[in-house]
Amino acid sequence: MDVSERLKRLRAELAVTQEQLVFLEEEAEDARLRSLVAETPLGEAEARDARKHADALTRQRDALLRSIAALVREQDELLDRMA
Repeated sequence: MDVSERLKRLRAELAVTQEQLVFLEEEAEDARLRSLVAETPLGEAEARDARKHADALTRQRDALLRSIAALVREQDELLDRMA
């Protein structure tokens, strides 16, 4: 797969990941607020769990951004060599 195809694939994956992250961030915040109101160990565990999921997806998004940046650099280098 060439660089431009990999970039397209990664950018599409990034778009989906960002949409999912917005949802998970909202869920984590809702769970946090519910745990504050409920003041129960179960509520705290649910809030922690929701935050872990959001944090994991944030790391995934960051990895995608790094991969995209590396491919853009690689593409630029290839174009420079052709010029």
